[in-house]
Amino acid sequence: MSRVDGLHVVTDPGLTAARGLLALVAAAVEGGASVVQIRDKTADGRSLFETLVAVAGVVAGRCTLLLDDRVDVALAARAAGAAVDGVHLGQSDLPVASARALLGPTAIVGLTANTPAHLHAADALPAGTVDYLGVGVIRPTSTKPDHPEPLGFTGLADLATRASLPCIAIGGITAADAPELVAAGAAGFAVVSAVCSAGDPRAATRGLVDRWSSAVDASGAPATRSTGGRS
Repeated sequence: MSRVDGLHVVTDPGLTAARGLLALVAAAVEGGASVVQIRDKTADGRSLFETLVAVAGVVAGRCTLLLDDRVDVALAARAAGAAVDGVHLGQSDLPVASARALLGPTAIVGLTANTPAHLHAADALPAGTVDYLGVGVIRPTSTKPDHPEPLGFTGLADLATRASLPCIAIGGITAADAPELVAAGAAGFAVVSAVCSAGDPRAATRGLVDRWSSAVDASGAPATRSTGGRS
């Protein structure tokens, strides 16, 4: 299993405020998430740096830890000794080639892609620039109100078939969607509210991981089961 296959838990500051971000992250890691992605569109650089360092201490290398958008903050946290694996970037963020040059060859760099043009641009980059594509949204989602037109499973399958990189589906996904995601060619899937809004986020994470693993096993594809540790 690669370091990005399986379940990505993406955090949201509004949904984690009551429970606390660190408690949520700990629950997601214990539940078997493959990746935790810290996403906060409003935090200033200093606050985000302090948050990321604290989260890295909780994750403690048990799964892949990514930061959304902010390459500068990821670099600062790494310089401070935090085990931050990389970043996920959108189409309007720092160019992925520049992010790769700054973060080095072993970092994880993900890129949002939801059109054939995005796939073509990613394919034109030197090999190793991007590790995976975040493809969506699959359904409308309240955690990202400015999302593009939903792709559905058919749109996901079309893009996954064209893509030369692993595709991680995102957008309104539930555990029941696992078989259709696997059939569409997704290497994994990302959720926000399915874990961040859950009464028991550890159990919610474990349920998502188990449903995904069962769907992969049933498909005959290589297993992508996570036990919370790195591959």
